[in-house]
Amino acid sequence: MSGAGSAAYLVGAVRTATGRRGGGLAHVHPADLGAHVLRALAERTGVPTEEVDDVLWGCVGQVGPQASNIGRTTVLSAGWPESVPATTIDRQCGSSQQALHFAAQAVLAGVQDLVVAGGVEVMSQVPIGSPTLVGVEAGLGHPREGRGWVERYGDQEVSQFRGAELIARRWDLTRERMEAFAVTSHERALAARDAGELDEEVVEVDGVARDEGPRPGTTPERLAGLASLREGGRITAALASQISDGAAAVLVASEAAVRRHALMPLARVHSMVVTGSDPVLMLTGPIPATERLVARSGVPLDQVGSYEVNEAFASVPLAWLAETGADPDRLNPQGGAIALGHPLGATGARLVTTLVHRMRRRGERYGLVAMCEGGGMANATLLEAV
Repeated sequence: MSGAGSAAYLVGAVRTATGRRGGGLAHVHPADLGAHVLRALAERTGVPTEEVDDVLWGCVGQVGPQASNIGRTTVLSAGWPESVPATTIDRQCGSSQQALHFAAQAVLAGVQDLVVAGGVEVMSQVPIGSPTLVGVEAGLGHPREGRGWVERYGDQEVSQFRGAELIARRWDLTRERMEAFAVTSHERALAARDAGELDEEVVEVDGVARDEGPRPGTTPERLAGLASLREGGRITAALASQISDGAAAVLVASEAAVRRHALMPLARVHSMVVTGSDPVLMLTGPIPATERLVARSGVPLDQVGSYEVNEAFASVPLAWLAETGADPDRLNPQGGAIALGHPLGATGARLVTTLVHRMRRRGERYGLVAMCEGGGMANATLLEAV
């Protein structure tokens, strides 16, 4: 134990490209996909892997190839020493962002000096909702349908798809407005990818070195012809995050570890919050989480260079913009999950990785990440360049 520290630094951040469902990464075992990221993180930072205190690994679909503590399997698959432990975290879509928070907390408390935070999801192999399906097939019913849940919320449908629709209606977000947002997401992602802005953060895996999700030629006219996901609804598949495969990781270091290993910090974790929100609306959590983050950090949004608010559905960041009054030009400037994809357990670390590299490239002092999560929760993180 090194004693309580005054800062938690991000000294490395790397990710795979995001692969489309059934695309170039679909055949890779989740542990092997994560192992590519861990090895790249060690190579780029030069940190001796035997000195890593812990690996905190996000994953939502913890069944099949992602079961039995996929974090530990990933560490061993990467060839790291058996002495390096790992655990797997499920805070739904924010799993690897929560991993970052836990890592930073351990470093700030002085309990650990070098902690990896990251995650993986190969949705081509483990579709969304797979753990629930296992329960249903075993005759266990839906995990939310306990007596206490029904007494509190009634026997109503609760899903991310319904939540996205309810948000669109509550904030009066028209389908046309959301489709314009989706088109912008693809355009920004393509521009960033084609300009090579994302190259430094990506490690190639089996020939996949570029995000597969962004679609050239995405136009409002094309999106207008798609059927809605719900009868009479406003949300279509094009207004939702893409089902994807991917992994990402960051290395969090104490001041003592930075000095000992001559590391170059990319940023420090300035402030972090997590909050609960309405589990029926489900996806509004980034709004109160951002409010708490601003209050805790003392840094107003107009001083933040750019924001990564996960595009679970177009209605989520648009409602966030409406409530926060943030600058839309600073929101997901290199595209979001509608274009780049959303490999659930990896997305938090992916957003952080993209953000810290952009902050250094653009000379931004502050950057924000906010993530909506299943069950009605949200993580928000403020990073500061150093």
